[in-house]
Amino acid sequence: MSRVVQDILKEATALLAPHIPRAPREAQLLLMYFLHVDELWLMTHQESEIQKSDDFFALIKRRVKNEPFEYIVNSVSFYSQEFYIDEGALIPRPETELLIDEVLKNYPDTKSPITFAEVGVGSGIISVMLALTYVNAKFIAVDISQKALDVAMKNIEKFSLQERIELRLGSLLECVDEEIDYLVSNPPYIADDEQLESNLAYEPQNALFGGKIGDEIIKQLLDEVLNRKINFFTCEMGYDQKDRISSYLKDIEYSKLNFYKDLSDFDRGFTLGIKN
Repeated sequence: MSRVVQDILKEATALLAPHIPRAPREAQLLLMYFLHVDELWLMTHQESEIQKSDDFFALIKRRVKNEPFEYIVNSVSFYSQEFYIDEGALIPRPETELLIDEVLKNYPDTKSPITFAEVGVGSGIISVMLALTYVNAKFIAVDISQKALDVAMKNIEKFSLQERIELRLGSLLECVDEEIDYLVSNPPYIADDEQLESNLAYEPQNALFGGKIGDEIIKQLLDEVLNRKINFFTCEMGYDQKDRISSYLKDIEYSKLNFYKDLSDFDRGFTLGIKN
């Protein structure tokens, strides 16, 4: 079925409006994605006829059902870069960019050789961004989901980092025997009984829920860091987990424990430095 651009946008906006806050803009973005055109083309071709408009409205129906926009277009922006994403991996959140900043604060030497490990690599955005910054670093990136590793590999290949980021299937650090200098993680940290927004139903649940309380996986990672004497550990956490993490470490000797906040002033993560 053939229809003109302005009519398609009008109908798409009407369908989205009851469900999506920025309906007109998302209608434009989805049509740009569907047609493989930029915004200038869209604005200057309002009377152009579009073939197979039914296929476009199939995308609109997915968005009406609250499927995340990023999964529909298979793209997400993170730290000023565009990454591939699909439902095999958690959609990166803007606050996770702060984790990158924290690593840079704690280890500013971006030239020296260093071995990073990432637990819960997901889409690969953390390891990729750190690899682009730490130019002589090696990375071992672990996830329990093969689907997530497949997404991560697409992003590793996009940035030609196959020689420096190795993906492994496994839980925590069970598949990592090498000595690690720096561990990073954005682990699942939501309590199992917490009610989530409907759009999160599309995202992998094992990347969201961290146990009955929510911080169980973080504590397991802390145990790994302490047992292996890993120099640094930077980790994202829930806004209400600072006191429990501090208490868990109260009898442990370490060089530093710094918590950081997100842009909404919520506690969002920490860096632990270990005395060796």
